[in-house]
Amino acid sequence: MKLAPVALAACLGLLTACGGGNSEVGEFKNDWVGNEIKIKSLTDPKIDGVICHLSYFDRGFWDRVGKGNWFENPSNSSISCLQTGPVTIHDIDLDKSGEEVFDQNQSLIFKQLAVRRIYDADSDSLMYVSFSRKITNGSAKMSLSTVPLYGRDVTWDRGKPTQ
Repeated sequence: MKLAPVALAACLGLLTACGGGNSEVGEFKNDWVGNEIKIKSLTDPKIDGVICHLSYFDRGFWDRVGKGNWFENPSNSSISCLQTGPVTIHDIDLDKSGEEVFDQNQSLIFKQLAVRRIYDADSDSLMYVSFSRKITNGSAKMSLSTVPLYGRDVTWDRGKPTQ
């Protein structure tokens, strides 16, 4: 039964690798026990012309063994978004809670890294916030990036909303 922890770690690796279909554009080790910083390129399915880059921590095998927590990555993340061309905004949720555009498991079943988009009509901008979601004991660790739309080439499929 000594192989059971190794098999569980392998399954965890497969589960955490299955994100939202966005591409990993960078990764590097940040210590000698194999922990990594990973960077994903995220596209918003309802906004053309905007890209976000999300960085997050991925615990290595030896760190998992040493700390005894096999099934969870830390809640830390950072996000930065920018306009890459003409922006087309399709049918987006305009209420204050916005809508989730990405999620990825950070533990076997109970913790996710997520990105939510919110439109700020007052400043005519898109806000993207990365955060960790847990069934209990939610994390206060988050990161925010804003994409200004004012004075930019923006097309709204359903017409620009009025404040």
